[in-house]
Amino acid sequence: MSVTLIGFILIILTVVLFNAVKILKEYERGVVFLLGRFQTVKGPGLILLFPFIQTMTKVDLRVIVMDVPTQDVISRDNVSVKVNAVIYFRIVDPEKAIIQVADVFEAISQLSQTTLRSVLGQHELDDMLSERDKLNADVQGILDQRTDNWGTKVANVEIKHVDLDESMIRSIAQQAEAERARRAKVIAAEGERQAADILAEAAKKLESQKQALQLRYLQTMKEVAGDRTNTIIFPLPLDLIEPLLDAGKAIKKTMQSED
Repeated sequence: MSVTLIGFILIILTVVLFNAVKILKEYERGVVFLLGRFQTVKGPGLILLFPFIQTMTKVDLRVIVMDVPTQDVISRDNVSVKVNAVIYFRIVDPEKAIIQVADVFEAISQLSQTTLRSVLGQHELDDMLSERDKLNADVQGILDQRTDNWGTKVANVEIKHVDLDESMIRSIAQQAEAERARRAKVIAAEGERQAADILAEAAKKLESQKQALQLRYLQTMKEVAGDRTNTIIFPLPLDLIEPLLDAGKAIKKTMQSED
């Protein structure tokens, strides 16, 4: 045999072996087609194929992280925001992922964008800012259901950012300031009401006991008298005079009776 023929045979054998022997890693599977028709799913490990008769497409079964591009969303209360998210999914059925959709990654990317706009557009701005967990679960549930025929499982969806324009940020800050002022006024009014109730109760108790009222009056005079920078004139309550007048009348009657 000539050297040229031997070289040609070696090239043929190399091509045959290259196409016949495949090695798949633990996280890979191979979708095998026989003359263009689906045959089986193989892997992992060493895979032998009939060259030019059988073909194989590799599928990665690991969790895939996909960024959802920033989307312009108009909320239910007509506020325009920019929202982006990240999706975690994996292929669970290699056969469907290859046969049912031409490009499973592009399909999930486009579907996630439309689903994100649709779900967030049904909620108000306050819900987008305060109820992200619920929105994440809603988007994840819809994507998981719609991509089931593509042999994929959407494990999680996370909304990363909700960006507002400057005018809306200022408006929200003013609203928050007004809410804080309202709460402060409510708390102050509640304190005044409680103080008024306590004072009214104290007044009723003092009214029922004249001696306590007199002692309170004298205590107040003592506290004010401590400040010697001013001259203060107090009216003398009749409640303090009456006991003295009664005592004087009693002494006068006693003296008259003795005479």
